[in-house]
Amino acid sequence: MKNVTVYMGPICNFCDAAKRLLQRNNIPYKEINIALEEGKKEEMLIKSNGRQAIPQIFFDECHIGGYNELREIEKKGELDNLLKKTKV
Repeated sequence: MKNVTVYMGPICNFCDAAKRLLQRNNIPYKEINIALEEGKKEEMLIKSNGRQAIPQIFFDECHIGGYNELREIEKKGELDNLLKKTKV
């Protein structure tokens, strides 16, 4: 399974919703709070091509987007396929 990273911040309903969605689907994730961890906001901006809204969600290095994009992937039933490691 790919590593899931969620860049989030304090008092963020969309961040909470994204975490609940991942938990509901038994998907482990790493949470990075850009307000508390120095340099992480800049890291998120670089990785997301300047997107400042939180959350910003990544499957390995693949930028998924925010909560709305994650929810759309779940609705389409594509979460499992996107999280599978591809063999080279």
